[in-house]
Amino acid sequence: MAGLFQALLVALVVTVPAPRKEGLQSFSADYSVTFLGIPVAHSRFNSTFERNSFSVKGVASAAGLAQLFDDTQGSVSASGRFAGRQTQPTAFRVDYTEGKKSKMTSIRFKGGSVTKTENVPPPKKRGKDWVPLSNAHLRTVTDPLSATLVRADSLGDVCGRTIKIYDGELRFDLTLTHESTGSMAIDGWEGETVTCSVRFKPVAGYRKGRKALDYLKNRSRMTITFAPLGTTGVYGPVRATVGTQIGTITVQARRFEATK
Repeated sequence: MAGLFQALLVALVVTVPAPRKEGLQSFSADYSVTFLGIPVAHSRFNSTFERNSFSVKGVASAAGLAQLFDDTQGSVSASGRFAGRQTQPTAFRVDYTEGKKSKMTSIRFKGGSVTKTENVPPPKKRGKDWVPLSNAHLRTVTDPLSATLVRADSLGDVCGRTIKIYDGELRFDLTLTHESTGSMAIDGWEGETVTCSVRFKPVAGYRKGRKALDYLKNRSRMTITFAPLGTTGVYGPVRATVGTQIGTITVQARRFEATK
């Protein structure tokens, strides 16, 4: 359950709202995660943007029936800057606890490349079926949270890109392809949206033959719906679906409001 929850925690942050161009702006938002339509987690995030810099912090915990079987809680944060159309993080950290067990991952970046990774507890010894990371894999990458902040000229330009992501162990690519346009309304926001289909490709930092990754790569249907928030040129997802071997996970923004 902890591995699934960590994935959900990362998925939750895809609904980070975008800043306005002028001055300091802060936001607060709530999100829900359902599995086969059943609530399993909820989250709250606070984000601050000033000119080309950003900072996002969030907490998440099990919800609904999941609370009967799991007491996992987690937090995640990221900070960095925008360089043209690119998102360049400087720091990323995720912590979660499950009962008496805890785990932490911290990543530092400079100029779009990873400079330091810390995992507590450290990873176990890898076998011969492990695909190792190289320095080349850690160049021009972003973390899972910063990756969700997309700069584009219009809704039509949001998809049609590949995002290179490193989560502290796994290095993977997400390729976004235009699927449809539409509209959405949530508490505090409404407007036009674009939905991208998503292809997942593991690159390094994983075990060959792992069924969950093979399913995500070859069979899973994944979508992300993006929305423009303000006139910033930054787009953030307001909905995401991920097909797994045992059912579909859905992440949905429920509330968004400016606090400054």
